[in-house]
Amino acid sequence: MAELKLSSKDPDSLRKIIQSALLERLHSVEAGIKRTEERLQAFENKYKLSTEEFITRFNNDELLHNFDFDEWIGESRMLAHLRETREAIEEVKFVN
Repeated sequence: MAELKLSSKDPDSLRKIIQSALLERLHSVEAGIKRTEERLQAFENKYKLSTEEFITRFNNDELLHNFDFDEWIGESRMLAHLRETREAIEEVKFVN
């Protein structure tokens, strides 16, 4: 795990600022995850396929192209990105 060192005249204030920014970003990412999951659910309901099944069938050229599919794939990629971002934020630990 990488370690980042910062220096400040007031380290406690800096720590609070960074913790607050990380918490705010985490809340934003979690809201994005919720919205993205809702969009994926709408596609799954509309096409009666799970996202995983859709991507497999789409990659195997089993489905005719549809502009919804572009958005569905984009939402799926966005969800993966947001989850990775959440994990990265949650892994941040402050050391003395």
